[in-house]
Amino acid sequence: MEGNFSPARLLSKVLLTALLTTCVAFLEPFDLLYENAVQAFYDSDYDNVVRFMEGALRSHREVRSTRIRCRLRCQDQHQLGQVFSESRFFDAVIRRAACMDACVEKKLGSQSVHKVSEDVVQDFNRRIPYNYLQLAYQKLKQPDKAAAAAHTYFQANPEHVEMGKNLEQYKDLQGVQEAHFVDREARPHQRSFTAAVKLYDKGDFEGSIALFEEALVEYYKADVECRALCQWPQKFEGYDYLRYRYSLYEVISDHFTQVLHCEHECVRDLATRPGRLSPMENYLPLHYDYLQFAYFQVGRLEEALRSALSYLLFQKGEEFVTENVAYYREALGHDGEPREEAVWYLRRHKQELELLLIGSGTMGVEFTEGNYWSSTGGRDDYSRIPSSTDGWMEYVPISEKKKVRAVAQLREGGPLLYDGVQLVQNSAALNGTQRVLLDQVITREECSALKHLAHAVTVAGDGYRGRMSPHTPNEKFEGATVLKTLQYGYEGRVPMSSARLFYDISERARRIIESYFLLNSTLHFSYTHLVCRTAITGQQDHRSDLSHPIHADNCLLDPEANECWKEPPAYTYRDYSALLYLNGDFEGGEFIFTEMDAKTVTASVKPKCGRMVGFSSGGENPHGVRAVTKGQRCAVALWFTLDPLFRELERLQADEVIQALDTQAVWGQSLSINPKDEL
Repeated sequence: MEGNFSPARLLSKVLLTALLTTCVAFLEPFDLLYENAVQAFYDSDYDNVVRFMEGALRSHREVRSTRIRCRLRCQDQHQLGQVFSESRFFDAVIRRAACMDACVEKKLGSQSVHKVSEDVVQDFNRRIPYNYLQLAYQKLKQPDKAAAAAHTYFQANPEHVEMGKNLEQYKDLQGVQEAHFVDREARPHQRSFTAAVKLYDKGDFEGSIALFEEALVEYYKADVECRALCQWPQKFEGYDYLRYRYSLYEVISDHFTQVLHCEHECVRDLATRPGRLSPMENYLPLHYDYLQFAYFQVGRLEEALRSALSYLLFQKGEEFVTENVAYYREALGHDGEPREEAVWYLRRHKQELELLLIGSGTMGVEFTEGNYWSSTGGRDDYSRIPSSTDGWMEYVPISEKKKVRAVAQLREGGPLLYDGVQLVQNSAALNGTQRVLLDQVITREECSALKHLAHAVTVAGDGYRGRMSPHTPNEKFEGATVLKTLQYGYEGRVPMSSARLFYDISERARRIIESYFLLNSTLHFSYTHLVCRTAITGQQDHRSDLSHPIHADNCLLDPEANECWKEPPAYTYRDYSALLYLNGDFEGGEFIFTEMDAKTVTASVKPKCGRMVGFSSGGENPHGVRAVTKGQRCAVALWFTLDPLFRELERLQADEVIQALDTQAVWGQSLSINPKDEL
């Protein structure tokens, strides 16, 4: 790990440490503590792993809670709603800003010390620190704490096959009890809701009422906190309004619109479990739906009526709840009112929507309202109560929802087109659907040439926004596109024949996949990548991660729900995928297919030169890569689409370059082609 520190970085760390030690009041920044913990881990200093990592988690929580408290306190002290003139408005804004700066720095120290990189933020969001902790506690022979850390990590990373195995092993260890498997990062409103549903399903309606009411209190508290965090700096992808010469009010309007959008999306955040991208359907209204039935069961019809009317605020005209309201009114002999917090919440939501539509129009960006409280189908009128659910699966009480899926006619077994290509395993042999394993797609000479090309052109983080280890910190990841290799060929930095080979063999792979799966329309390139993964020496002894976690290529895998949601940020337009391997002289790195639970391995493929695995890109084919523990694994990764609108732009540009080269060769002309113009 020491080899990764540059002198500048080391100096920065020393200066930061010195700054912190001279402060009268400060909170150690969690990114520095995290870095120290990771360094201790690779030094096998497990006591310090625990000390620094637990400190990092405490610091992370304290930074968050301090910012929330300060924002809310200053908001109360300097309210904007009572301002009636422009000068008083800006007076309140400036005073609120000064208040927040002073409040935060009093508790945390200089705010600049607590600026953290996006990579570290994402690590904490993905609960990576708990993976280190479970291994450290395991080495320190504290299995109860290791179990809690493993469980906490696994809640946000259910696709992590090895962690799932670790949890099963912890359950068999002496001294480890069921109570030790706690989620240390559980969100109170979600925890209370899940517990309430379990009591409801057991028929304990009084107990479930108390927990549902608690869950609502925690939900609205979490909403306030979520919105408070939106007040801090925003990053607007593809839109840097501060670079424009906008007037004061345009800048304020644009920033306010982005902050408001963040606040508006808190409804999605609060309904989404850690590690998931899709929220639970109908989450907030579901509280009121359960409550109306629970109150009915214990004879409290006034509360049942109010809860049912609250539900109808979100789901206007829902047939069965409307019938229930009529029943409650008749039984009581009078009408009722929906609950105040629900009325206020929805009123604010609608007002925000109006502002967002205006603000987005001013910014010139498209805004689409999320389908926050979707409801399909009707409740089963037989029992007229919510049916059993663990609180996180799809909400069946609004009931008997059936997902209608178009069943495409899947075929395979078409000709392989090229001499020497061998069919090794079809879908049946690979225990799945739309899968194929082929050998001798390219020759040893071609493998060697492409490996040499990879060593010359690939760059760390290429294709993943510069992230050197996009999938695991224990391997170096390097890549290059077809267009980049052609550019290197033009510049004489690599043989043009090697760059042309990369282009040609990717076309060969495309044609084979298109032919084998008997597609009746053209398969287009969506993305083409020459990639190498290299095990980092000294970081392999304690690995329990995968080289590439289990995922699907065109949808968001939700292993617990056994679903794959075809929605952004997944590449929903990808239809087929293929991996063409260049070597097998490394340890680990097997390609695996799993069931949708991301745990049950259905097939394993050992890479070697000329071997290619191809498959359809949807939820029927979850897959990943086992850890590369020694050496370097190189391959050509290919993704294809049937929709010409999503053809890879770089591929189209590369096609033009190849066409120009071929024209030059045919006519024997020395064409004046500027590589920068073509590329």
